[in-house]
Amino acid sequence: MKTHHVEIATAADQAAVHSTLTLAFGRDPMARYAHTHLMAFPRLAVAFAASAFARGTAYRIGGFAGAALWLPPDLQPDEEALGVLMQETVPAEIQADAGQVMEQMGALHPKEPHWYLPLIGVDPAEQGKGLGDALMAHALAIVDRDGLPAYLESTNPRNVSLYQRHGFEQLGRIQVGGSPVMTPMLRKPRRKEAGRRS
Repeated sequence: MKTHHVEIATAADQAAVHSTLTLAFGRDPMARYAHTHLMAFPRLAVAFAASAFARGTAYRIGGFAGAALWLPPDLQPDEEALGVLMQETVPAEIQADAGQVMEQMGALHPKEPHWYLPLIGVDPAEQGKGLGDALMAHALAIVDRDGLPAYLESTNPRNVSLYQRHGFEQLGRIQVGGSPVMTPMLRKPRRKEAGRRS
């Protein structure tokens, strides 16, 4: 079985990481909902998780075959940039529904300190090789070291089983009007204690 090496993605890697994630989300139902995916997605990635690069919580694997952008408890997405992006790129006929989706996301987001995974993806040409699993396991080892919960919103039903394999549980569903279903998921705290046996 091949071992995949996960590396920290630096600020110099940001454009390449965003390209990988744009490819990965090319068929994602929620990403395609606004009909401006290729134009808007890199800006979406910046608004959601640009601070991950400065913090060292942006990861890449297989060169740039896959990437994940995690936010530790003290970092948040750029709400102002997300609002501007919605106004500029989401078609007028779905603006209200998209706004309600964002409101539901905010309402279900945990209030206690947690790690947040806004974006993870693998280039479609590299999928099925365990890269997504390796990215998740790498970051969750850090989450477990901190003994904190982890949270994400699955924007594609196909990915729910991946997250469940890593201990995430569904909290419900987010869906407004004609929008696709988004699944908020929480992984309860787990702490690895070195040198102790139960």
